[in-house]
Amino acid sequence: MLAVLRTVIYRDLLLALRRRADVATVLLFFVIVVSLFPLGIGPEPNLLRAIAPGVIWVAAHWLTSGLPLVLIAPVLAIQFDLDQSLLGVLALSLLIGTPVLSLIGAIGAALTLGLRGGGVLLALLVLPLYVPVLIIGAGALDAAAAGQSAQPHFLLLAALLVLAAAFTPWAIAASLRISSE
Repeated sequence: MLAVLRTVIYRDLLLALRRRADVATVLLFFVIVVSLFPLGIGPEPNLLRAIAPGVIWVAAHWLTSGLPLVLIAPVLAIQFDLDQSLLGVLALSLLIGTPVLSLIGAIGAALTLGLRGGGVLLALLVLPLYVPVLIIGAGALDAAAAGQSAQPHFLLLAALLVLAAAFTPWAIAASLRISSE
């Protein structure tokens, strides 16, 4: 089972590396959106600090853009005047949370496979499931900023990751069976 999983991951990474421009496009879009966001709401430092966790917590596909997102998010958080002591909390919450988002997205993609207008349906199915992960991840930053421990948030994210990793393969298999019928 692990050999098959390793082979599939290796194949997906090879395909992603063949289309490096696609990965770079996703990262560049993320950088542009995060950089332009302060222009839209104004340069007020307190407001930027307040919205930084929600803006930085952007869902991304883990293998092709999730890890680069984890690496670049702390750098981008500096432009929101996020305290440097919180950058580790940000990186860790993204490191634990982005795989959960990718797994949820995979279930949604399997459900909408082959449907016309599947992208809209995918958004309707997946976005409500992303909200708890995003809230918990942003809550880790809020707790750390308030001088409290972010550990409960990390534990919740880790529990969601274990739950998603355990049940996603079955959910995807069932979804593919449903979409093929």
